[in-house]
Amino acid sequence: MEYVNLPQRSQRLNSESKKTKIHKIFSVDSLRSEPFGRELRVERLRVEDCELSGEIFERKSPQGRDELMAPILAVQKLYKSFGGVEAVKNVSFELEKGQLLAMIGPNGAGKSTCFNLINGQLRPDHGRIIIMGAEINGSKPRDVWKLGVGRTFQITATLPSMTVLENVQMALLSYHGRTHSLLRKVGQLYVDESRELLEQVGIGDQADRACGVLAYGDLKRVELAVALANKPRLLLMDEPTAGMGPAERQTLMELTRHIVRTRDIGVLFTEHDMDVVFNHADRIIVLSRGELMAEGTPADVQTNAKVKEIYLGNEE
Repeated sequence: MEYVNLPQRSQRLNSESKKTKIHKIFSVDSLRSEPFGRELRVERLRVEDCELSGEIFERKSPQGRDELMAPILAVQKLYKSFGGVEAVKNVSFELEKGQLLAMIGPNGAGKSTCFNLINGQLRPDHGRIIIMGAEINGSKPRDVWKLGVGRTFQITATLPSMTVLENVQMALLSYHGRTHSLLRKVGQLYVDESRELLEQVGIGDQADRACGVLAYGDLKRVELAVALANKPRLLLMDEPTAGMGPAERQTLMELTRHIVRTRDIGVLFTEHDMDVVFNHADRIIVLSRGELMAEGTPADVQTNAKVKEIYLGNEE
């Protein structure tokens, strides 16, 4: 996959126009000169009849359908070490919209480090992280969140003394920039929107209960509702079914798949339960000792000799 930059030399865009059509045909050589500042993925040597809509470039297919020209997430040769320990070594992968991508591997494989690099909690030593066309290396977690990235954690991060509804309201207040608002009582803000999110994750009837008294499976749903509050295009889920029973695990992942399809977002998740992975992931990437060892469909990964070796216990 090749990344190139759109030039601004002879095609300066009108900042007041929400959508500008570019009729000129660009060659790859011209695309490499005078970078416009936003990277695009191209599959051919020429790009024709492009449109700029918001911040995403699209190509018109012969049938008239728009094809997004960049993945939601692109990780390129990502590297991170801690002292002399190489936690992530030149890992590269992509995630498309409408896709569930599972990241698996034994303990110490580098999964959590990858998540923290993508989320902005750690800064890579080198390599690139591109989210919806924007390179986010060195960005703070809040800046990554503002791009449209939601995250759930292995250990739930809700506010136990507040109600389920209030937890989601707090996330919406942050998303709308109203955390310091003194114009109205906070409890009156975004109530309907919060209840709608809770209905989407299947716990609308728990809205007025304190998070501290909920079952663990319901807490996971609250956290998912909070993660959806900023209308994410990319959702990072760190062991979403950890601590749940088998039936709860399948139910939560079925809910996640429904959200992916209806919202047309991409999900990157880590998971130790192989039943969850192979039943719900569209693609799988396998890490071991910080390196990408295999990637592909669940069927491809199941028959991969390297993956079998890793999970037969040859690694400490």
